[in-house]
Amino acid sequence: EELSTLRGHEGLVSSVTFSPDGTRLASSSGDTTIRLPDTATGEESSTFRGHEGFVTSVPFSPVGTHLFSASNHTTIRIWDTITGEELIILRGHETYISSIAFSPDGTHLASAGYDTTIRLWDTATGETLNTLRGHEHSLWSVTFSPDGTRLTSGTQNNAMRLWDTITGEELGALRGNEAYVFSLAFSSDNTLLASGGGDRTIRLWDMISGEEVNTLRGHDAFVSSVAFSPDGTRLASSSGDTTIRLWDAATGEALSTLRGHEGWVSSVTFSPDGTQLASAGGDNTIRLWDAATGE
Repeated sequence: EELSTLRGHEGLVSSVTFSPDGTRLASSSGDTTIRLPDTATGEESSTFRGHEGFVTSVPFSPVGTHLFSASNHTTIRIWDTITGEELIILRGHETYISSIAFSPDGTHLASAGYDTTIRLWDTATGETLNTLRGHEHSLWSVTFSPDGTRLTSGTQNNAMRLWDTITGEELGALRGNEAYVFSLAFSSDNTLLASGGGDRTIRLWDMISGEEVNTLRGHDAFVSSVAFSPDGTRLASSSGDTTIRLWDAATGEALSTLRGHEGWVSSVTFSPDGTQLASAGGDNTIRLWDAATGE
């Protein structure tokens, strides 16, 4: 049983994330809105409107003063989290933007889309800094390494690539996934990368050797989202099978299975202190869980 269930969205909740201080959540939805509920009370503090289509991804800036959102309508929008004011609209992608991620220092944003490109943006000005090309199929996921020096990206044809964030040079490819790569996450110490995708597995990669070191199996449908705990000891995964699973990141052992969503689970994330999990899904809800007990 979860700690609480937050309702308000009128469509699929595609993404959920904690603010850096853990006091608020941000959620994006197919209903074109972004909502910011209080994590303690569940009360909604703000609703941001402006996107003309499905909102796919909604990370907070590392200091929490701004929120960035991406949509299937080709735009990324920057919001002031205090006033709710829309500050800048970033344009450049030619179609659906599937994933966006901040650099650890908050100065750069990476975006990935169905146009097969990754774009790097200056978060202060909204200027496009670089466009990374090399993938041949639609991109589903992108994330920065914790030290900010590398990006990794995943596509609908199983491909994963590593990129140098300064030069834009492709550093290499990671091979092993057998279907779409929906989600990517680095451990906080930069040693492991987790990927989740359409082959129902979570794969763990050694970021020094580039070798796959473990394959976690247990989900009965595609893995939509993966997230490491802040201390890197645990991994959370969400799936089309309506469950969230917790794993020991070192051994790959399954620790617990969280049930409660009434549809596929699209997103899962740890709170900054690692004590809670937030999940979002196709039942239009956000759910909060105790990360230690799974209740």
